[in-house]
Amino acid sequence: MNIQRDHMHIFAMIPPKVSVSDYCGMVKGRSAIRVFNKHKELKKQLYWGNHFWTQGYCVDTVGMDSDMIRKYVKYQEARERRMEQRSLF
Repeated sequence: MNIQRDHMHIFAMIPPKVSVSDYCGMVKGRSAIRVFNKHKELKKQLYWGNHFWTQGYCVDTVGMDSDMIRKYVKYQEARERRMEQRSLF
């Protein structure tokens, strides 16, 4: 897992009997509960609207091996920072 300021990347293997939407709903629901329980002051902020996550999500499957995917997730934030720096000039 790699958490960035406006999104996160998760490398997950979901069992065939679990739908992708059910899995994403579970991850988003449980993580929101944990964040709001740990940081109760966040729920009082008007900009949260009592929601931690947006409604949507993006899921992709790839033909790469698991080591390549793990490296992508681990180093994605550094890549994005380099791209942001390049766009400044």
